[in-house]
Amino acid sequence: MTVRVRFAPSPTGYLHIGGARTALYNYLYAKAVGGTFILRIEDTDLERSQAEYERLQIDDLKWLGIHHDEGPDKPNPKYAPYRQSERSEIYQKYAQVLIEKGLAYYDFCTEEELEAMKAKAEAEGRDPHYEGKWKEPQFAAEALERVKKGEKAAIRFRAYKKSYTLNDKVKGHVTYPEGMVGDFVIVRSNGLPVYNYCCVIDDMLMEITHVIRGEDHLNNTVRQLMIYEALGAKLPEFAHVSLLIGHDRQKLSKRHGATSVNLYRNEHYLPEAMCNYLCLLGWSHPDEKDIFDKTDLFKVFSLDRFSAHAAMYDIEKLKWVNGEHVKKMAIPDLISLIEQEPESEFFKKQTPEWKNSCVELLKKYAQFVTDFPKLVNELILKEKPEMTEPLKEIMSWETTPKIVAFISAEVEKAKSEFLTEAELNGWMEHVKKEMGVKGKPLFQGVRAALTGHDHGPDLKFLIPLTPVTVLKKRVEHLKG
Repeated sequence: MTVRVRFAPSPTGYLHIGGARTALYNYLYAKAVGGTFILRIEDTDLERSQAEYERLQIDDLKWLGIHHDEGPDKPNPKYAPYRQSERSEIYQKYAQVLIEKGLAYYDFCTEEELEAMKAKAEAEGRDPHYEGKWKEPQFAAEALERVKKGEKAAIRFRAYKKSYTLNDKVKGHVTYPEGMVGDFVIVRSNGLPVYNYCCVIDDMLMEITHVIRGEDHLNNTVRQLMIYEALGAKLPEFAHVSLLIGHDRQKLSKRHGATSVNLYRNEHYLPEAMCNYLCLLGWSHPDEKDIFDKTDLFKVFSLDRFSAHAAMYDIEKLKWVNGEHVKKMAIPDLISLIEQEPESEFFKKQTPEWKNSCVELLKKYAQFVTDFPKLVNELILKEKPEMTEPLKEIMSWETTPKIVAFISAEVEKAKSEFLTEAELNGWMEHVKKEMGVKGKPLFQGVRAALTGHDHGPDLKFLIPLTPVTVLKKRVEHLKG
């Protein structure tokens, strides 16, 4: 059996983080088993659906490295079209099949009549199931005549009076009791099909073998099971992955921060880091790894590593994951990205050797590529560091002003644009042997004189990256 999975977003807004995670799981499973990953556009909500959102969602998926095998732009003639708005005739065809079998019927009830039924049922403590006359077989001929005359009617599915059990790959055995749902609409009176109906038709005709989607669809599934049964179609395997929640344990929403992939792109997160973190929200690596590239998962991803519990969305963990991916990046790739940043003019003017050394030194301090220009400005180019309390303490030591005076004189003698590590070592030896300063007063005194900080990167790497003109101004600032 060839595995076929699908991601079916509605183009009514930007790609949501939860949707991206669902797409990622489907993509990874297809890759792991040599299957086909399909992109289907559920755009039956004509008022809210926009072609621009479809384009933006596909663009975000491509940014994440999630590429579909079939879709609107990659049609397989056997299964096309891939937009629900282009499949209306198909939905009407199967609705007629259900009507002819007596498994669905036309419903002419008005909204007022439906509301009255609902209110009556609630008042009597019953489930508000449909009780209109059109469900009765004796009205089928009348309904057909009215439709032939051009009257608009919804089409309702005749719900089976039985319980259903779903063997879900994540949730285990899920039982839907008899009477959980009443007769439900599959095609609205305006001719538009509803989600639960066209979803089944599409999955059936596109030969979807596994449906991997969010837990919020679990309650929908009983309706879909009924439609599968009515059409005599083979059920796919279902895997309803856990919900994403915020720290308040409520479903992830805008109040928890950025929820669209587009916003994370704009905030300079790395796509591999986003995939890494999203994958961990409900799934665990068999080797218990926290950091990996999605291509590493093609051989190990499976449906038996999901957790049934809700996944906590933690922006700080995401930042950490992003930082780990920054550290993993090849130096040339990082340099290329840094040079695209608007504040990297000084960086871009330096030699390849300087850039390599700079990135190697600073990447341990960076969570984002955008941090590099900031780190360069703060640690390498800042001429007048802030006089912090720790720095004041170091300057108060008896030995520090002597170190500052010595280094000030030595920096003035420098002829080249940058110092060498050998020159720095020579100064350290002089302070240690000739001035008799050792231990903490030596190392922190020299650091304070050269950087204006009480801690930071190793001086033997940092100082050769710092222009001598900057060092001169720092020392003068400390003396001043």
